[in-house]
Amino acid sequence: MKFDKILKQAQKMQADMARIQEELANERIEGLAGGGMVKATVNGQGDILEVHLEREVIDPEEKEMLEDLIVAAINDAVRKSREVASQRMSGLTGGMGFPGLM
Repeated sequence: MKFDKILKQAQKMQADMARIQEELANERIEGLAGGGMVKATVNGQGDILEVHLEREVIDPEEKEMLEDLIVAAINDAVRKSREVASQRMSGLTGGMGFPGLM
């Protein structure tokens, strides 16, 4: 393969990766805990966008439980976010699994 062809392929891959990263930044992924009483929304890059609590789950006497539910919802959303990002990147890399690409 000629160097110019390799260079063009690398540039295309870089442009595709930038496009995918932008799409992931705009993706909204929801994680749930407590039967949906606690919801966390993250983007495809794992950034927390919002947390929603149903009134019924807010009890000052159950502070630790609420904290655990919030963490569980966020972790669920982040895990789903990583799965989405991994799927998108594997389409780009053809499943080659380059380290550091997600």
